Amino acid sequence: MSTATLPVPVIFNHSAAIDDFVATALLLSMPNVELKGIVVTNADCVADPAMEVSWMVHQFFGLEHIPLTLSNARGWNAFPWEYRSDCIRMAGIDILKPFSKNVQWPPYPSGEDMLVDLLRAAIRDQRPVKILATGPITAVTNVVKADKSLLAGIGEIIWMGGAIDVPGNLDPKSIPLQIANTHAEWNAFWDPTAVADMFELFSKVRIFPLDITDKARITPGFIASLKAQQQYPYSDFVYQAYALVTDEPFYEMWNTCATTYLAGRDDIFAPPELAVLSMEQYGFEQGWIQRSAGKGSQQEIYLDLASPQNFYDYILQQLKK
Repeated sequence: MSTATLPVPVIFNHSAAIDDFVATALLLSMPNVELKGIVVTNADCVADPAMEVSWMVHQFFGLEHIPLTLSNARGWNAFPWEYRSDCIRMAGIDILKPFSKNVQWPPYPSGEDMLVDLLRAAIRDQRPVKILATGPITAVTNVVKADKSLLAGIGEIIWMGGAIDVPGNLDPKSIPLQIANTHAEWNAFWDPTAVADMFELFSKVRIFPLDITDKARITPGFIASLKAQQQYPYSDFVYQAYALVTDEPFYEMWNTCATTYLAGRDDIFAPPELAVLSMEQYGFEQGWIQRSAGKGSQQEIYLDLASPQNFYDYILQQLKK
């Protein structure tokens, strides 16, 4: 088999939010993707229950052969506990009850060690990996900053984060008013310095900010369609997962939206904007990503869906497994 027809090797770096597990189901439904490993960042989750439910999901999808690891990355601004506890609720859905936590943990395998190993293998095999990051990017930037030669193993980064022309999602009901600026999105706010490092280290990062995910809501129609195809295990899994948050109108398909890019469907996303971006790292506005008039690497910002209907239809079709 030629390298042109091989599935694309992907490393998934997430933070064990409910939508991350939905994104996992979507990722596994793609025949053009080869999942090489998962790194969980203790950001929008709580590390121990996050790893436990991640292992349960691993068993459900038959992924025991895929490395599941925990990053040692530490953030600047912690997610609210109310958000982080979703991973605990996720472990209670009916479809996961037959599965148990990994009794050999902790300690957990190192996400950074796995990233180094997989990137070195990618360089050796001349098959650069795509990194899908739906949480903070810190684990990736820390590894690459420590060894710049690993850059050669990364073919592309797809990152869900930031807010460009829309308000951020820091809720003053969940954090002090003194830090709840209106521009920051949580994956960027957790570690603004890592985002600044990403802009410096990489060009053409495919960024999926709130501008586009605000248009990827969990609509009543989508939930009804999921429920109608619960005979498929993937659909039943996603339906039960999203049932945990259907009463939360702010909840979006943040990570699932970014994951959909890997489908390679030109009819789902509008063409991206190319722009140099800067990150505010300190003060009240930290976490604010802005277009920059200065020099630097251009990034690819996906701001709109070409067809919301195609987006929902694609996901529903993929989940008929």
